[in-house]
Amino acid sequence: MALLRALFLALLAGAHAELPGCKIRVTSKALELVKQEGLRFLEQELENITIPDLRGREGHFYYNISEKVYDFLSTFITSGMRFLLNQQICPVLYHAGMVLLNSLLDTVPVRSSVDELVGIDYSLLKDPVASSNLDMEFRGAFFPLAEGNWSLPNQAVEPQLQEEERMVYVAFSEFFFDSAMESYFRAGALQLSLVGDEVPHDLDMLLRASYFGSIVLLSPTVIDSPLKLELRVTAPPRCTIKPSGTTIAVTASVTIAMVPPNQPEVQLSSMIMDARLSAKMALRGKALRTQLDLRRFRIYSNQSALESLALIPLQAPLKAMLQIGVMPMLNERTWRGVQIPLPEGINFVREVVTNHAGFLTIGADLHFAKGLREVIEKNRPANARDAQAPSAPPASTPASTAAV
Repeated sequence: MALLRALFLALLAGAHAELPGCKIRVTSKALELVKQEGLRFLEQELENITIPDLRGREGHFYYNISEKVYDFLSTFITSGMRFLLNQQICPVLYHAGMVLLNSLLDTVPVRSSVDELVGIDYSLLKDPVASSNLDMEFRGAFFPLAEGNWSLPNQAVEPQLQEEERMVYVAFSEFFFDSAMESYFRAGALQLSLVGDEVPHDLDMLLRASYFGSIVLLSPTVIDSPLKLELRVTAPPRCTIKPSGTTIAVTASVTIAMVPPNQPEVQLSSMIMDARLSAKMALRGKALRTQLDLRRFRIYSNQSALESLALIPLQAPLKAMLQIGVMPMLNERTWRGVQIPLPEGINFVREVVTNHAGFLTIGADLHFAKGLREVIEKNRPANARDAQAPSAPPASTPASTAAV
């Protein structure tokens, strides 16, 4: 009975376990690189130690030993050297390992803003698993800054990491991208309004010709008014990742209206737009960047099939307007990228992107864009920078000395 209860509780816990939106594998190659950089840093720390001349007494033997002959007389001054290690060298090593290197890890973003509208949460979901590699699971979820406690339920496929050839592998599920798009949708960013001269001239002429019958029936004060074209995404876009590529589905409303000065808008038409965007991902530095391309596009009326037929002439110019006017604005934002949880001064190079069913992986090597010392010095606490080295042991004042 107890066994069944334990099994039930385990299943219940598993059912409520949060799936990761992002996984990172640090392979043994990367761990060796970090190890070498760490050793180089420790060597630099030790170079800053000034070892004073030793003066002291061993039994009936008094000594005054300069740095140059430590090795030669090491067998005679074991106790003195042990004292030196305990008082000066060991504290430096401890300080570097336990305090200074931690300042490097503090540069890894956990929950931070992406821009003025949206933030990202890279909280660890469980303790890292260390074997020959280091595997970590992150929440990998975006959120609107105005709704800091909001979160999108993760029902996507869990990303998997199997490769070990590169130094680092990062996996992103569809949830990672869906949470980004829903966050921007909730923040009110997925809408665009073009008025007057902002509407491309050729499109303005075509729209006026298409709705000429409706425009001529309007008041003379409205006929020559500026035209307004408004696009508003009606539901959060959704990402689909397949081995063949990544696509994003977008549905939006398109409203065409006249905007007479100091008068209410006069709506000419309202239609639905369905679009399919292809998305190509890349890692640059330590930012995940996205390049979008408009692949499929159609408009139709939500009123009648007959009105949908009348909209066919508008399809090509509206698509051209999206490609020329809207897509560059989207790509300017998506190409800025979002930071991957990696310490400051370490970048990705020579990345390879692989699509799977429901997730994608990016393998890359690591490059220290900054020396470990430079990063640590930048993030070293002020009190650590000002701290003085341990003082030298007090010199003895024997009646007679053996000077070397």
